[in-house]
Amino acid sequence: MEIFDAGPDDLPEIQAIYAHHVLHGTGSFEDVPPSLEEMSARLAARHEAGYVWLVARDASGVLGFGYYGAYHQRPAYRYTVEDSVYVREGLRGQGVGKAIVGALVERARAAGFKQMLAVIGDSENVASIGVHASLGFQHVGILRKVGWKFERWLDVVMMQKAL
Repeated sequence: MEIFDAGPDDLPEIQAIYAHHVLHGTGSFEDVPPSLEEMSARLAARHEAGYVWLVARDASGVLGFGYYGAYHQRPAYRYTVEDSVYVREGLRGQGVGKAIVGALVERARAAGFKQMLAVIGDSENVASIGVHASLGFQHVGILRKVGWKFERWLDVVMMQKAL
């Protein structure tokens, strides 16, 4: 497995991975998977803003992807980024997510950011919570019942890492 900057050729696999998470998981609070065109626009917007979008690949293709972007748009937050990571179904627990988040942390640190936040959908998302904790993210709070998906209320777990 190697980590690369995501490019347009990766988008069909990225879109498929994300669509699975939207339709079957609670890590994303979206209800409808974005189209390939929408994912392309999101990638372009992150790149244009100077943020990073990475993919983990091996001979079988894209194993997972992750990115960081602005936590909020107000200027006071300009040194704080929020990360997201999604792994292809069937590959969770094999180190793909950890490798991606680790690479995102290093890239954000090198770019001069001071804090990275993980805003994790669903307090039962032990995989994402565990990956972030293993990389030194600290649990800083839970927003209770702020999301509604799959006919149930979902929490959001907030984790933070000083860069």
